[in-house]
Amino acid sequence: MSEGKIDQVIELMRFERYRFAPARRIYIPKKNGKLRPLGLPSWSDKLVGEVVRLLLEAYYEPRFSDQSHGFRKGRGCHTALREIRDTWKGTTWFIEGDISDCFGSLDHSVMAGILAENIHDQRFLRLIRHMLKAGYLEDWEYHDTLSGCPQGGVVSPILSNIYLNKLDEFVERELIPRYTRGASRKRNPEYMRIRHRRENALRRGDRAAARHLLRQMRALPSVDPMDPGYRRLRYLRYADDHLPGFTGTKAEAEQIKAELTRFLRETLRLELTQDKTLISHARTQPARFLGYHIIVQHCDTRITYGRRSANGRIALRVPPDVIKAKTAPYRRRGKPWHRPGLQNLDDYDIVRIYGAEYRGIVNYDLLAQDVWRLNRLCWYAQTSMLKTLAAKHKSSVAKMAARYKAKAITGHGPRTCFEARLTREGKKDLVARFGGIPLRQDRRAVIHDPAPARTSYPRKELIHRLRKRWCELCEHGTTVAVHQVAALKHLGRPGPGQPTWAALMARMRRKTLIVCAPCHEYIHVNPVTHAA
Repeated sequence: MSEGKIDQVIELMRFERYRFAPARRIYIPKKNGKLRPLGLPSWSDKLVGEVVRLLLEAYYEPRFSDQSHGFRKGRGCHTALREIRDTWKGTTWFIEGDISDCFGSLDHSVMAGILAENIHDQRFLRLIRHMLKAGYLEDWEYHDTLSGCPQGGVVSPILSNIYLNKLDEFVERELIPRYTRGASRKRNPEYMRIRHRRENALRRGDRAAARHLLRQMRALPSVDPMDPGYRRLRYLRYADDHLPGFTGTKAEAEQIKAELTRFLRETLRLELTQDKTLISHARTQPARFLGYHIIVQHCDTRITYGRRSANGRIALRVPPDVIKAKTAPYRRRGKPWHRPGLQNLDDYDIVRIYGAEYRGIVNYDLLAQDVWRLNRLCWYAQTSMLKTLAAKHKSSVAKMAARYKAKAITGHGPRTCFEARLTREGKKDLVARFGGIPLRQDRRAVIHDPAPARTSYPRKELIHRLRKRWCELCEHGTTVAVHQVAALKHLGRPGPGQPTWAALMARMRRKTLIVCAPCHEYIHVNPVTHAA
């Protein structure tokens, strides 16, 4: 990156001569074993894409539905799950919607029409059209993009939300009013008869009969679960995953599914995967959504303040297959095993990697009622970590446990965990920690989607450094560019083996260095070696 290149992009944009380069396609593994394609745009395409994203987000964000939680600031998986848990009481059916290859199937002409409804700047619309049709390179072979919004680009999330906002509007404006009626359910006649008999028994002083009748009452619903005058349709979407919840008959739930299928096919030109779009009974068949099992509880024996408090409430649970999948990297043939690929790392890095993996899984599942089931994951991960350390030091698991066990003050109070320290001369020690998180439900747990980095200070600082036109390595004024590393740890260890440019970046505590062309060439000829 250089100031001249930025000016060149601006000039091309001004005269509508800027063209997006084909994205480089790579594949990453999905949970089901398949591969997900990602398109990696060039640096200048990222820059232009970020400007487009800022403009689209400023206009569309206030217009999005409150039931949309994906790729939005202040929202995320946990806000979606908490809304279901707190407001979907009494749901009878879950309609699990699965759109087939949603991001790769977004129709460009439909997208252009949706954008043109509110955006009347034809230059801006043409720019987005060029972006969508830029194509991609796979094995150095060019391919056209006839449909879809490539995952990996900075604009893809906001464009997919704009596209699927039409689905939100259809559900909220047409389906919900049509399938919602009645203020409350009618009373169950059988329940009311037994209640009156119990009141009469209490007036007579017949406590034994009253207790018997109370047991009968608690075996019956207090309201009519099939009341034809009461219906509720609720809806929530996270990115391309949507989950309607319906209180009513299965036949009506089938109608809702059919109408969603028809709207997606005819209006948005998307298809539901029929074998994955399931209608599940909320009490007996948990719905799978955002990595949780969602089920409606039923327990006639749990009484709070004289009421069956659990009945009809939504419960979030950890799916058994998730625990099995998450423990897989830490076990072989049913037993914990060491990870040879980590043995050459420092003890600090080994504990840090295990701690980060475990902490990420637990923090995501803290909303679950049965988060305690992750004790199994904790044992596998902890034993695998100790075995890896033992293999590195040619020692035993017991000795490693004794060496690294510590009492730490955490946000949950004093906790026993495992710690490894990295001592730094003249600086505070770095501490890596495994554990220290209580495996009990946290109803207030929330993880928002990370907001796109928009910190103003570093960008202003970088632009200021560029405009000085001063090479920070050779200290001469000339035409300059930016050299960047992914992380400070990639600069190597201090010492004779560390290149001069890397030592300078480490002292500056910056991942960027402003350099002239000869110095930039020198950096690439003298990279940081693994030994450094």
